[in-house]
Amino acid sequence: MNIQEYIKIVHNGNQLWFVDEVSHHTNQQRIKDVIEKKKYLDGRHAILNRVVENYNGKPYEQRAVVLQYAKLIVQLETTYLLKQPLTLTGDENIVIDMKKVYKRGKYDKVNFDLLANMVKYGNAYEYVYVNSNGDVASKVIPTECGYPIYDDELNMVAFVEYYTSLESDYYVVYTMDQVVKHSTVGDGELKVIGSYKNVSGLPIHYKTGNEMSEVFGKSDLDDFINIIDQMEDLISKFSDSFYKHHNPIPVVIGQQLRGEGINPHIVGGGITLDDGADFKMVSNEINHQAFETIFNTLMQQLINIASVPAVALNASDVSNLSEMSMRMLYQLADMKAGINERYLREGLEQRNDKVIGLMSKVGKAYSNDAIESLDMKFHYSRPVNETEVIENLVKLYEVGAISIESLVEISPYVSNEHLELKRIMDKAEMDKVANAIWEKQKQGLKQGAEQDLAE
Repeated sequence: MNIQEYIKIVHNGNQLWFVDEVSHHTNQQRIKDVIEKKKYLDGRHAILNRVVENYNGKPYEQRAVVLQYAKLIVQLETTYLLKQPLTLTGDENIVIDMKKVYKRGKYDKVNFDLLANMVKYGNAYEYVYVNSNGDVASKVIPTECGYPIYDDELNMVAFVEYYTSLESDYYVVYTMDQVVKHSTVGDGELKVIGSYKNVSGLPIHYKTGNEMSEVFGKSDLDDFINIIDQMEDLISKFSDSFYKHHNPIPVVIGQQLRGEGINPHIVGGGITLDDGADFKMVSNEINHQAFETIFNTLMQQLINIASVPAVALNASDVSNLSEMSMRMLYQLADMKAGINERYLREGLEQRNDKVIGLMSKVGKAYSNDAIESLDMKFHYSRPVNETEVIENLVKLYEVGAISIESLVEISPYVSNEHLELKRIMDKAEMDKVANAIWEKQKQGLKQGAEQDLAE
């Protein structure tokens, strides 16, 4: 099914079909959920909806403690996978050209933004194009502005980007052969304000797994927002009880004698009681052990569900750990990063295909073997014992179980393995030339000495 058939079947041939598509109930529900996630990450939590109550005859504003664990977890999950830029591997010629494209297009930031959107909202969108300088670049379409359109076989047939600016509506319609921009800017009437040839195809849809949908992903925030809400509710109410604990109720048991009592200007105040009477301040007892147990239990469940190492949230102390122990601590984080890598890789492979197609139009042609060899390697930000890693690499190299290329690539101190290998080869060549000169000089000295002895 192409977009024309989709418009005819779903929108009865309406020329403004993209307006109906944006206004559709399911799309509006999805965009509303994205906006709610944005508000939550901005700090607008449910605990802030607590109302003012009456305490001791006066209005009392209840405590509302906001815990921004969700924002921290999203940042940890994103930086764990992409703190270090991914490495392109494969045929040397295609890798060199792709690295130039990635550097000029600032694709390290683009990758980071795409993964962040996937983790936060479950979906991310990228459009690959050729900019005014003739370089390949990418635009990250905000998740709340993206409306991918799929047919009955889950193939994307079009994409609509909708946003508001300058008190006007903007609709950017992407099809396989063109990009058309509509807007109400000016007189308020919807009209075409731009039309461009589409040389890279439809935008790329990155998405996470979702048990209820094969088209759209599911936000990771949905798994632990309710836990954070419970933690905020618990600590806020405990703060209220602690405040009220310092405002006890005075209780007199028995008969209080009338009289001046103690001069308040001398000691601050006092009362006089009859014989056998008693006076005390009654307050609620604070069970801090119960609070700690509940809060720590919620924290542990948050760590488990979010797959965040306890050490990353300062929930446990560690010291003098071996490489294997560190791997065990970060096992859940590695599993989560592996899942995110798989989702991200699906979109990145589509991007690479588009980039190679665009480069082929400017004369950069590659063989099928070179294209198939192109791959990506992710570097997880797990803490490592670098001394132990280097010792193992040296041992492997000494017994001939690893090449110098692999050693340089794995080394934690090398960021550009190609440049480092070139330096090593240049040094080896220089050493070879120096040794040849030295051998020639030694040979000349030897011959000179033999001639002196002969004379």
